[in-house]
Amino acid sequence: MRRKLVVGNWKMHGSHAANAQLLGGLQAAGPWVAEVAVCPPFPYLAEVALSLQGGEIAWGAQDCSAHESGAHTGEVSAAMLAEFGCRYVIVGHSERRAGHAESDQLVADKAKAALAHRLTPIVCVGETLEERDAGRTDDVVKRQMSAVIHTIGHCISQIVVAYEPVWAIGTGKTASPAQAQAVHALLRAQLHAATAHAGDMRLLYGGSVKPDNAAELFAQADIDGGLIGGAALKAVDFAAICRAAG
Repeated sequence: MRRKLVVGNWKMHGSHAANAQLLGGLQAAGPWVAEVAVCPPFPYLAEVALSLQGGEIAWGAQDCSAHESGAHTGEVSAAMLAEFGCRYVIVGHSERRAGHAESDQLVADKAKAALAHRLTPIVCVGETLEERDAGRTDDVVKRQMSAVIHTIGHCISQIVVAYEPVWAIGTGKTASPAQAQAVHALLRAQLHAATAHAGDMRLLYGGSVKPDNAAELFAQADIDGGLIGGAALKAVDFAAICRAAG
């Protein structure tokens, strides 16, 4: 049975004081049945690692470079993240795809770079409202996933996939459990065609997950937890979501 995973994506939020309060609240609220992780902004990785060292909460980063090293100003390599004890790294978040023009292939290359340093990439896929209304959801998420499958090959079973409908991120709108499950089932079937271990892979849902809708979403057959945005910044809400996962 797949162990649920709940990951908090802090996005561009945080401060020394706010981080200490949030992490303190989360540590006091555990333990959980599900695996729990947080992904802070790069400058806070060191203090998050120090705070969580030896505990049950894992940590990761919100992005990584596809490059190993070199003249890439502003980039952070997977090797650097590994030195901070990161277990996870988010790649291909819709905000990166849209705001930084990241292509499907670049996302795949970042996932490959993460795996090379024993990080688990959380690969995000998802459609816009325009694409959903046009009936293109299946085509879009399969295209995004296909690039990663072709680039990573036999290592594809080592990633985590996060389905995040763009129209539900930070909008207060949430895909219904049935809508989310349908896309997760589609992705699982696509992964089954690529690896015999697809049944063991964890597929997360993200998009306005809250304490009051988390349990129903996580109860779906192919939803193995969540990638949480806004609610991950409040210890009480994030802890409630973590409890809903197990």
